[in-house]
Amino acid sequence: MTLHDTPLSPAGADRTFQVDLRGLVDLLSHHLYSSPRVYLRELLQNAVDALTARHGLEPGAPADAFGIRLYADGSVVRVEDDGVGLTEDDVHTFLATIGRSSKRAERIAEQRADFIGQFGIGLLSCFLVADEIHVLSRSARTPDAPVVEWRGRGDGSYTVRTLPSSAHPRPGTTVTLTPRVDAGEWTRPAQVHALARHFGSLLRHPVTFDDGTGGSGASVNPEPAPWAGTYPTPGARSRALAAYGEETFGFTPLDTIELDLPAVGLKGIACVLPEAVPAGRRHGHRVHVKGMLLSEQAEEILPEWAFFVRCVVDAESLRPTASRESLYEDDTLVAVRDALAERLRAWIARTAASDPDLLGRFLQAHHLAVKSLAVHDDEILRMLLPWLPFETTDGHATLDEFARTHRTVLVTSSVEEFRQVAAIASAAGLGVVNGGYTYDRELVHRLPEIRPEVSVADLDPATLTAHLDPVDRETELAAAAYLALARDALAVFDCDVALRTFQPASAPALLLDSREARHERTRSQLAREQQGGLWGDILGHLRQGAPRAQLILNQLNPLVRTAVGIDEPELARTSAEALYGQAAMLSRRPLRPAESSLINRSFLDLLAHALRKDS
Repeated sequence: MTLHDTPLSPAGADRTFQVDLRGLVDLLSHHLYSSPRVYLRELLQNAVDALTARHGLEPGAPADAFGIRLYADGSVVRVEDDGVGLTEDDVHTFLATIGRSSKRAERIAEQRADFIGQFGIGLLSCFLVADEIHVLSRSARTPDAPVVEWRGRGDGSYTVRTLPSSAHPRPGTTVTLTPRVDAGEWTRPAQVHALARHFGSLLRHPVTFDDGTGGSGASVNPEPAPWAGTYPTPGARSRALAAYGEETFGFTPLDTIELDLPAVGLKGIACVLPEAVPAGRRHGHRVHVKGMLLSEQAEEILPEWAFFVRCVVDAESLRPTASRESLYEDDTLVAVRDALAERLRAWIARTAASDPDLLGRFLQAHHLAVKSLAVHDDEILRMLLPWLPFETTDGHATLDEFARTHRTVLVTSSVEEFRQVAAIASAAGLGVVNGGYTYDRELVHRLPEIRPEVSVADLDPATLTAHLDPVDRETELAAAAYLALARDALAVFDCDVALRTFQPASAPALLLDSREARHERTRSQLAREQQGGLWGDILGHLRQGAPRAQLILNQLNPLVRTAVGIDEPELARTSAEALYGQAAMLSRRPLRPAESSLINRSFLDLLAHALRKDS
C-alpha cells in the first residue's frame, strides 16, 4: 500500500490497494496508539535504530561517537541523528510504503534483533501532530551518495529529490515537523523535552535537547540506568536503587530487588511496596526495550501473585506489539515471567533466612500475596507458613504462636461460621482459625507438614456442641414445654433448639448453621415446591437424617432463664423467634428474606406485648 495513487489497471489485471492516509491516521490515533505523544517516541526509535545500524557498519567507533539531537522552538520539531541514513532507493522503498520497514530488508535481516521496532508504520504517527513530514538523509553505506529529501503530506502525496552534500554534510537523518495549530499541547518546547526524558531517559546513545533560546543542548539522558552504574559500597548501590525507585514510583520501597536475566539481556529492579494493596490488584510495571520506554503499565511481565512489587526493567529480547506500548505474549515473555518470579521467591527465602525484621514488616503488609504463593510453592510454604498471620480465637496470630497453645487446630469453612462460634469456642478453650479468607483454610490444613505434632480438622458443629455443658435434668424438664414451642416456631427454618450452659454468659444464644444444613434447607424448599412426583420423593428421602441448623440457648443468660419460664404459648413462640433472629444477626451472615421478616415481626410483637402489659 503506497502513499500515492496507483493508475487504474486493465480489466482482470492485479490491482494495488489504495490508501486514504487521513483515514489511516485516524485509525492509528484512535485504535493503535494511546496518545498523539507517541510521535516523539517513534522518531526517537527510528533514530536509535539508525544509530544501531551505523555502529554495525563501524563497530570500532566509541559508543558515544554518534548521537541524537532534538530541537523544538514552538514553530518546528526536529530530530537529527548520526545514524546509517538512507539512499534514494531506500527512501522510495521504506518511506513511501506502508507496512515495510528497513529493519526487514534482506541486507540487515540477520541484525533484526538489534532493533527496537519491527513495523514500518511508525513514521505515520507524526501525522497525528503535523500535516507535513520533511526528511533529509545522507547514507553512511554509500559515502558518495547524494543527500535525499522526502516530503510526505497528510493528503497522501509525497515528493522526492536529491540535493548537494552541503544540504546534510554528515551521514544521518533529520526529520522536521511543522506542527498543526491544534497540536501545540504535544509540540511546545517544554513538552517535547519532557516527552524525550520520559521515553528516552535510559537510552544508551547520547540524546540532547535545544529549545532555540541559544543555550547549549541539555542532555536528555545524562546518567546511565542505576543498575548499570558502579558504586563504592553495596550500601551505596542499595541506596541509589531505592532512590531511583522512589523517584520513579513515588513511594519509598520497603526493599529493592535487583533483576538480572543475562539470557534475554534484562536488567532492572523490583521495588517492594511498603503498604498492602487490595487482593488481586495488579500494578503496571515500567518496561524499556533497549533503553526505550515501552510501557508504564505492563502487567504481563510478572505473575498475578506478585502484586507486592513494582518493577522497572530494560530488556534486549522482549518483543513489542504493533503499537509498541505493550509486550507480545510469546515463549520469551513466558520464560522471562517465570524467571522473574523465581527471583522474587529467592528474595523472600533470603529475607526469611537473614533479616527477620524486614520479613516481619513485609508479611505485615503483604501476607495475602505470600499466602497465594505458599499454596503452590512448597519451599515458601515450609519457610513462611508458621509466620503468616491468621484470624483465630486468640486474636490475630501466626500459626507458630497459635500451635504452641493448641495442639488441635480447628478451621472454619467461612468467615460467617467463624464469627458464629469465635466467642463461645474461645471460652470453651477450643483453638479455631478463620478459614473463610482466600487461601487460609487450605494453608491451615497443611500446618502438620511443618509442625507434625499439631493436628488440623474442619470445625464441625457437633464438635462445638460437645464442648458446651448440658443443663441438669430438672432444669431441662422444666424447660421442655418452652423448647417444644420454640422448635415448632423455628421448624420453617429447619432449625432445632437445645438448652446448654456456656461462656460468655452475656451471649443468650448461639446459632450453629453448617453448610450442610444450609444445603438441606435449599433441598427442602425445592421439595415443598415440587409436591408429589418422583422428584419430590427423592428430595424428601434426601432430607431424612440430614444435618439441621441448631439454636443453642444459654441457661447462664438471665434473659434465657426468664424466657424458658414463659407459660403463655404465643409469647413463648415470639421470644424464641426473637432469640433466633438475634443469633442470626450476630453470625453476620446474609439474612434471608424470611429471617428479616421474622426479626421485624418478633420485635413488633414483643413491643406490643410490653405496651399491653404496661397499660
